[in-house]
Amino acid sequence: MATALGRGWKSHPCELQQRLLQTSAEEQSSHGRKFMKIPSRRSLKRSLKVWPLDSVREDKKKNVPVLDFKCSNVDSHSSKDLQSLPKPLSLTDLRNSLNPDSRLRVAYQGVQGANGESAAEKAYPNCEAVACEQFDTAFNAVELWLVDRAVLPIENSLGGSIHRNYDLLLRHRLHIVGEVYLAIRHCLLANHGVKLEDLKHVLSHPQALAQCENTLTKLGVIREAVDDTAGAAQYVFANKLQDAGAVASSKAAKIYGLNILAEDIQDDADNVTRFLMLAREPIIPSTDRPFKTSIVFSLEEGPGVLSKALAVFSMRNINLTKIESRPLRKQPLRVPNVGISGCTMYFDYLFYLDFEASMADERSQNALRHLEEFATFLRVLGSYPADAYLR
Repeated sequence: MATALGRGWKSHPCELQQRLLQTSAEEQSSHGRKFMKIPSRRSLKRSLKVWPLDSVREDKKKNVPVLDFKCSNVDSHSSKDLQSLPKPLSLTDLRNSLNPDSRLRVAYQGVQGANGESAAEKAYPNCEAVACEQFDTAFNAVELWLVDRAVLPIENSLGGSIHRNYDLLLRHRLHIVGEVYLAIRHCLLANHGVKLEDLKHVLSHPQALAQCENTLTKLGVIREAVDDTAGAAQYVFANKLQDAGAVASSKAAKIYGLNILAEDIQDDADNVTRFLMLAREPIIPSTDRPFKTSIVFSLEEGPGVLSKALAVFSMRNINLTKIESRPLRKQPLRVPNVGISGCTMYFDYLFYLDFEASMADERSQNALRHLEEFATFLRVLGSYPADAYLR
């Protein structure tokens, strides 16, 4: 048990690596926060990368990429507006520096105005939000000491689990140190002068499009998926599209100067996303407040094995709040025997489990000690305070 839990709790020390460049002294958003963006290797095909020359040192201006729009109908006024947005950073812009007075850097997926940014601000008030184009980029940014924390979605009340992030939790060695529940309110945005009847296309994140299925079906529009909601709003604004809109937040409408054609267009008013707060080091669990613990494990195949695994919690009166299965990627298929009817094949699975108890609670320790007796793999992803406030 000590070995298995040790793998989950022990964090490998590493020296401080490359840090993000200090942002300019001028405020870069209407919220009084400084924003930076870490692009991934794979950019949004339809998104724009903006490099404001006024935020680059004189000796580096010659190496800054020229502002390149994919559509020719962007006027000079739009270009000026876009240059006032946060400057994306690449790994070549990083340098070894540490400002002891800097605020906590928190990575989220998307661009400025995304729901992930709002979740980061709720989790860490007065933080320095760092935009990442992909979930993988946010995980890597924390591991490489480019940021201090990451706040990423794990499940939604309408769309279900974010499977990509479950897989990344296992691939990386970060620890869950908290959770945030955020109420999601979708709006239909378009450029000023565009009416509902003018829309032929609507862009947004796949889950946002799915959560607004009824409204979009009634409009009869073509749906186009992009990597995040705010990125869709940015694209519609930058290209001055007259026949396309975006499903995004009212905050994104203010940032990109779009008109709100309709509010609260989600199919269900109770649309809530749960975000996880990730860090390089775990927090010390306690029993003085409600805690959750997240684990991942695998089992040998056999009758009632999963039932036996779940029973270790019920017999100790520990409530399970979430169970998610994901295929074991390296060995997805198992062939246990060859019978009269031929081979029996099935998938091997990993099970992700959340339960309401702290690792400081003796019941949790005994439950995991019991589970380890028949689990082929067990890792504690984190033991953290439960979020009791919905905003």
